[in-house]
Parts: sequence; structure tokens; C-alpha cells
Amino acid sequence: MTSSSAARGLPAPPPLGATALPPGTYDGRLVMVTGGGTGLGRAIAAEFARLGAAVLIVSRSAEHLTPAREGLAAIEGAGPVTAAACDIRDAARIAEVFDAAAAAHGRTPDVLVNNAAANFPVPAEDVTPNGWRSVVDITLNGTFFMTREFGRRHLAAGTPGSVLAVGASYAWTGGPGFAHSAAAKAGVKNLVETLAVEWGPYGIQVNGLVPGLMPHDDMTPDIRSHLGRAEDPGARQPALRVGAPRELGWAATFLASPYARFVSGHTMVVDGANWQRRGLVNEPVTTVREQLGREPFEAG
Repeated sequence: MTSSSAARGLPAPPPLGATALPPGTYDGRLVMVTGGGTGLGRAIAAEFARLGAAVLIVSRSAEHLTPAREGLAAIEGAGPVTAAACDIRDAARIAEVFDAAAAAHGRTPDVLVNNAAANFPVPAEDVTPNGWRSVVDITLNGTFFMTREFGRRHLAAGTPGSVLAVGASYAWTGGPGFAHSAAAKAGVKNLVETLAVEWGPYGIQVNGLVPGLMPHDDMTPDIRSHLGRAEDPGARQPALRVGAPRELGWAATFLASPYARFVSGHTMVVDGANWQRRGLVNEPVTTVREQLGREPFEAG
């Protein structure tokens, strides 16, 4: 193989602080991000702030709100940054947060980013009823409750809006070890497609956004442990690198922007084609229990 045809992977992204859209694209707009206090949610919120948006961070964990709010407010060009503690399973509390947003900003959020979710790896036979309900309630029901409140307010006011729902590629493929989350994310994907049709006539676009492997400081312990077992996680991706959280933020700001008004009912996967990867020869099958280091299942 000559040097000109050697595999190099996808180029690195522009540096942190670069913007994918013109400065001021979101001036005068209010963007609400659930789960925006940490991780990918915070990265998404940062890119909206960089483009001039006023940002409202929603998080169930109150301790995440102050550092996230202060960090976003320090971004040059950001609009005002506010924060609210909210369990998105609580429809009454959601209504209170929207009321407070309208009082503080004089408007219903123009953009809603449904990023909050719950997940943990477990063989399906070990999922408890409470574990199943917790993941489905937060990931699917919470996303619907937030979106419903957003939609009802825009429908009543006759104003346009944009909804983004952060999903997962196993909504298409299934997710061994994540039956609860895969089922919930499949529901979220279907919700995107359904509401895009229902609400399009009223000027509300609804899209999905799926991240690939994008390491960050707030990754869950199970993801950290999986990464720790891989010598070079990037080499296992078709892109020959992992993603940067800001790349998900750039995709989010595009999908909700004036430049993507005719994009609705679509779920964009930002993972360097990793979810479509197939080997010419399949690896030997290892059960989920073995992968998670669990003993053989015994009833009771």
C-alpha cells in the first residue's frame, strides 16, 4: 500500500470555540436543554450559547446547575443563562418550569433539546420491574412530557418552534445488554417521526440526534470501564477516531436553525458511520452475561 492510499480516518474537527453557523444565528432565541448540566447535554447547550442563544438548563440534579450555568454564561456572545431543577417524569413540574421561563424571558423556549435519559447495562433477564420503569419513564415518558408541554404552548400561541430528541443507534438495531433503553429510544425515534407530521402544519419541526462515542468528563462508570478495556478506542471506529462533544453540538445547532427548516422527522446520526459497521467475518458470539462479567443466570 502506498502512502497516498494509507488509511488515515476522518479529519479532526475544527477547534473548540469555532462555530458551524454565522455568529448571532440564535440572537434573541431561548433554547431549553434537558440534562444540560453535564456531558453531551452541556456541550450542546454551549454551542447554542456560542451562537447568541439565551439558554435554559434543566437538570434533575441541582448540584450540576450552578457550575453549568456559570460556564455557559462565560462564553463570548452568549445570551442570558438560567437553570431549573426538574424531574422530567413530573408533568406538573415541567409546566412550572415553562411558566418560569415565560416569566423570566417573556417567551416560550424557541428550541427544546430533549437530552435527559437513563441507562445502565444489564442482561434482560436481570432487569427488575423498577429498573425497567425508571429507564422508560425518564427516557421515553419524560421526553414526551417535555415535548408535549412545548408543543401545546406553541400551538396555543401560533408560534413556530423546533424540537430535538437525543436518541441512540440501537433504536434501529436493538441493543443487547440495554433492552430497556433500546426499547425506550425506539419509542423516541418513532415519536420524532410522528410529531413531525402532526405538528409540521403549525410550524413546529421535530428531529432526532444520535451521538457516537464522544468521550467526556461525565461519562458513566460502565462506559468508562468499556473504554478502559480498549487499547485505542478510535482505532475501532471507521473514522479511526472518536468524536468530540462539540461535533454533536454543531449538528444540534444546524438542525434547529433557519438553515434546516425543511428538515423534519429525521434522525441524524453523528458517529462517523460506526453504527453501520459490519465485518466481513463475524467475531465469535459472547453472551451479554459474559461481557458484563456475570455468572450464569439462576432463577430466584
